[in-house]
Amino acid sequence: MRVRGSHTETLKSMLHSAVRSEDKQLDYILGALEEISIVSHSRVPDRETLSHALRRAARGALKQALLDRALRHLAITDDLTGLYNRRGFLTLAMHQLKVAQRNQQNLLLYWCDVDNLKAINDTCGHRKGDMALIHTARVLEKTFRDSDILARLSGDEFAVLASDGLGDDREIILSRLQENFKAANHEGSKFKLSLSIGVARFDPRSPSRLGELMARADRAMYERKAERAGSPSDTKERLH
Repeated sequence: MRVRGSHTETLKSMLHSAVRSEDKQLDYILGALEEISIVSHSRVPDRETLSHALRRAARGALKQALLDRALRHLAITDDLTGLYNRRGFLTLAMHQLKVAQRNQQNLLLYWCDVDNLKAINDTCGHRKGDMALIHTARVLEKTFRDSDILARLSGDEFAVLASDGLGDDREIILSRLQENFKAANHEGSKFKLSLSIGVARFDPRSPSRLGELMARADRAMYERKAERAGSPSDTKERLH
């Protein structure tokens, strides 16, 4: 399912607003710097005027830094769920793989697909479909650590890149995920949420590129989805 128009327009308007603010802020900084240049090159520089211009430039630089951070956040965030989007995931995941290889750390990539989302859209409407995606994101946030990278890649696909410190984190996470989905499904919703999950391990002794890791996890997820067609009640997976 695609993000509905209202969400897309909200993100676009936020980006346009931030860009306009950034342009104004740059003009403000340039004006302050020009004032500093004029005052400093005068024969008798006025200290009060120069101090005022310096304060203006400093305030402008701080606001500019905050705007830059806001723009970066918008560029890598999924508007519907608040998780990272595909761009954010790829950027952070590639960096994390390099760190894991350097530190000899195992990672697990969970590739997730929301089951029966089209049926939810067709039966309950697209607003309920959006809510299913949002609830799925909240369950993933509840299940994984703050340090893990959670993303909605597109439509009904989610991904999580997580550490595997003890070597048995996979079973612990999947069990926790199953319990959290059971709890979410007991809240009286008209639809039941479940995921098909594929998992691929990153081994720093024999490192894989991110694209290869994603392909293995995606393949495992689709195999799992085919196996459990007609059995949508659990969230077990096949590890590749």
